[in-house]
Formats: sequence, C-alpha cells, structure tokens
Amino acid sequence: MWSGPRNISTAMMRSFSSRTDCAVSDEPFYGCFLAHSGEPHPMAADVIADMDCNWSSVAARLSGPAPGGAPLWYQKQMTHHMVGPIQPDDLTNCRHAFLVREPAYMVASYRVKRESVNVEDLGYATQRAFFDRIADRTGHAPPVVDSADILKNPAETLALLCDALNIAWDPAMLSWPAGIHPDDGIWASHWYDAVAASTGFQKPDIRPLNLDDKARAVADACMADYEHLAQHRIVAP
Repeated sequence: MWSGPRNISTAMMRSFSSRTDCAVSDEPFYGCFLAHSGEPHPMAADVIADMDCNWSSVAARLSGPAPGGAPLWYQKQMTHHMVGPIQPDDLTNCRHAFLVREPAYMVASYRVKRESVNVEDLGYATQRAFFDRIADRTGHAPPVVDSADILKNPAETLALLCDALNIAWDPAMLSWPAGIHPDDGIWASHWYDAVAASTGFQKPDIRPLNLDDKARAVADACMADYEHLAQHRIVAP
C-alpha cells in the first residue's frame, strides 16, 4: 500500500493485521531513506540502527515469502521514502494499491509532529509516478482509496478494496487492540500516539483547517497529483 505520511496509513496496517491470514510490515524502506537522504527526522539514528538500510536486500525480502508463512502480506509503504533505485516493478509478486488524502489535511496533521514540511515530505509526485507506472504496465488503474472515504464508510470501502485486490473481505478489519503493536516500527513512540489509543477507525475530522501561507502553498502544490489519483478512487455507493 503506497501512501504518504499522516494519512491513516498506520490504522490501515492495524486493520489488515487484524486478519488471521495477514502479516504486516511497517515502512520497510524508512531506514534506507534516512541513511540515503540524511533527513533529520525524529529518532533518525535509532531507525537507521534498527533497520536494514540496503535498498536491494529490502526489496528482495519484500518480494519473498510473507513472514510466518502467512497467505497475505500487507506492506505499508511511504512514497516519500523512495529516493533510491527501487521502483514498484522491483517488488515482484506484489499487488499495488494507493492510499491518498486531501493534501491540506495531511499538511495540518504532519505539522503537529514536525513543524517543517515541504512538498517532498508528502511524496505525492512519487505516488503519482508509481501509480502511472503500474497503470501503464498492467493496462488498468491500480486500486486507490481515499482516507476520507474509509473514515466515512469503513466497512463498505474496505470490502471494495479487498474485492479489487482479489482477497476476501474480513469484518475483523474494523477493529484492533489499543496500544503499540509488535510489528510497529521503532519510531512508533513519536508518531503513533493517536492510533495507539484507537481500537478502530475514527470519525472524519471536519474541523476547519488553520494553515499559514507557507503550509497552504505546500498543500496547493500537491493538489494536482492528489486529484490525478483521486479520480480513480474506490467509493462505496
């Protein structure tokens, strides 16, 4: 699942981990990204020390058998991490899907955790490029889900996503135990307080956004890429 940050991506990982037939992995290229880019993310040194930071070996592992021999493997991927040589085509045996969120809401959520945010931090250009690459290779648009649609109607939207991925819908995906989970990345203590307190998908946040001019400019710069993907999103009737 290709996503950007602050986009219910961890809640989606929780959702799939609630299935009895599914293993999950949390941002497996994060260490590669930090080691390659030198970005001063919170806990960067800890993340690099904890993870495999070789692009090729991470891609090879993700293309192999699922952990524990699980029939399914949900890989939570951040498109802004993909600054190295790996393309979606390198992840063989994977089905690709895309999780999007209106950029203004993503920016507002991101700034709660990290004051500085730019267009590259949100990964929309890469997300669009990956979407187009997969669509060109397969001859059809890969599945796209919008976080707002999931929060409005989680059961029906997730059931449609499962159908698009040719896997059975499992109502267990609607809830999970509170707390930090064993498969969470080492960075969970900084980024995952909200999802750790949750036991299911929350209601959409409809509060007015209060973005300064710089943050608004970042969101506006991502809108064309968001809309390019969002036109293909799965929407429950």
